[in-house]
Amino acid sequence: MWNATVLSLFPEMFPGTLDFSISGKALKKGLWSLKKINIRDFSNDKNGKVDDVPFGGGHGMVLKPEVLDKALKSAAYDKGPRIYLSPRGRKFDQSFAKELSKEKGVVFICGRYEGVDERFLNHNDIQEVSVGDYILSGGEIGAQLIMDATIRLLPNVIGNSKGLIEESFEGGLLEYPLYTQPRVWNGIEVPEVLISGDHKKIEMWKIKMSEEITKSKRPDLWSKYLKS
Repeated sequence: MWNATVLSLFPEMFPGTLDFSISGKALKKGLWSLKKINIRDFSNDKNGKVDDVPFGGGHGMVLKPEVLDKALKSAAYDKGPRIYLSPRGRKFDQSFAKELSKEKGVVFICGRYEGVDERFLNHNDIQEVSVGDYILSGGEIGAQLIMDATIRLLPNVIGNSKGLIEESFEGGLLEYPLYTQPRVWNGIEVPEVLISGDHKKIEMWKIKMSEEITKSKRPDLWSKYLKS
């Protein structure tokens, strides 16, 4: 079973969106599990304080290394990489999700305020991961994003595994356009090839459309696709 362990000041935010649809059904079936650890439980302060002002000045507060370290030690036997959500980390993408899906699980450290003490990250060899070039209020939403993308790749989570092969980013291309009933909507007809019954022509059309869409909408991906 793939296990997600989450260290957070707000563990009640989990499973959150992961309790619904594909990931929620998989959780109920026992295809993955969730362990929540409240960082505040490891404070030495009677008021549960977990942060302090940054040395050298600056805005905001910084999560204390000894508190985080004790919280992480409580997950010492949990399998998988230790990931801290950070804008300076490795960019999360589909290939990264595949890597994580092959692990026994992941331990997520969700920061808050201005961030965490650098010594905690270095001492514990934490892997920093970014979900995009923007700032969130904390790591919880980013952790859920990574978990959602990873969980759907786990065995038996999605019934028709062929659907995973045809999704965007597989093979380096974005997905082709999708259509369903009715055949004509607002005067717009479904492409004739899709109702032709000619499977070879349909596959060729899908590839061609994926290439055209990737080239026009994501030239960065198109360049990588051409090189590969």
